[in-house]
Amino acid sequence: MAVENIKLDFTNDFEGSMHAPKTDIKIGRGENSTLPYELLFGSLGACFYATFLDITKKMRLTFTSASIEISGTKRKEVPTTLDHVQMLFVIKGARDRDKFIKAADLGAKYCSVHETISKVANIDLKVEFVG
Repeated sequence: MAVENIKLDFTNDFEGSMHAPKTDIKIGRGENSTLPYELLFGSLGACFYATFLDITKKMRLTFTSASIEISGTKRKEVPTTLDHVQMLFVIKGARDRDKFIKAADLGAKYCSVHETISKVANIDLKVEFVG
């Protein structure tokens, strides 16, 4: 399966842009810019959620909305790869909580970004329900 092509352009400092087929993202330490691990965590959350949605559709589960909060810690040793990642997944308006927990677990299992990160870090997924 092909992965989309992106392009990165930088100044001689750590300020630049990522150019994806449908959008541009500012990268760096400046105002309105995104840092590398923020991009990585965003990719993890987006991949997990897309996979979760596919599973909920197959399971015919309905809910009103969801949010994901992701944080992590890095090792002190060089290279300072991720050591531990925490994912808080909040689902709103879900009725059958056990089925949603199963769908979230399967979402983590089949998300390729989750699987990639899990090769270097422990990932803890916590599922909470609202409403």
